[in-house]
Amino acid sequence: MIALKPHVRVDDLPGLNCGLCGFRSCEEMAARLATEPKLIERCIHLSNNRIQVQPRVAPVKAPRAIPVQAPTAAACGTCAVSPRVARPIDPDKIWRDTLDREFDFYLEHFPEEPGPREIILPHNPLLTRELDIQRGDILIGRPLGMSCGCPITHCGVAMDVDARTGVITWCVTGPLNPRQNGFKDLGYYIAEGYEGLITHARCEIKIGMRYFFQPRLCMLQWRHSGLVNYLNRTATGLQVRVEGLWIG
Repeated sequence: MIALKPHVRVDDLPGLNCGLCGFRSCEEMAARLATEPKLIERCIHLSNNRIQVQPRVAPVKAPRAIPVQAPTAAACGTCAVSPRVARPIDPDKIWRDTLDREFDFYLEHFPEEPGPREIILPHNPLLTRELDIQRGDILIGRPLGMSCGCPITHCGVAMDVDARTGVITWCVTGPLNPRQNGFKDLGYYIAEGYEGLITHARCEIKIGMRYFFQPRLCMLQWRHSGLVNYLNRTATGLQVRVEGLWIG
């Protein structure tokens, strides 16, 4: 049983809508607390039994972030450049993930898209046709095995579908959209690659090299590893494609 912090009130619910308590939202749980107050014991965020993060000893100062140089030439008349404000990077920031592992750059998503772009293949490629996956469909699934092994179920919106091979390109989003609007379940899938932008890095990025990187919107804030096999310098940063993905 969770050891709760003293004097917990309904108003103290975190509002994260994480779903770990079994309810779809904190608001839904709060509606039941009036008649079933013991349900509050399900909220792990109110527990005193938390693992304490140990402070680092003598952290080493990381090298200064290298901003990616954008070209000075204006875009051609037929191409509209999406405005983007690069997230500020603390020059003294230590480039480490939540497990204290170093990485080389952040992978940002394209500003005109709802989330990070991921190229995936269901473990059963026939599901792409059996489920009649179409552009705009809301999907869920989990990357299993050597392709990543992420413990988090991913949710997203299909952006491109190849019914012949089963390959799907989707933008990964949060779980709220599937909860509200329904979804198609891919089950396990293989994460084939990521596409996105690099606006800051701590080293020069070269095609054909493998790097450690962190997707900016990764829920676990873990580093990934991948081979950069496409580079394109744009007004908003380096457009890259990263394949051969690992976590760790």
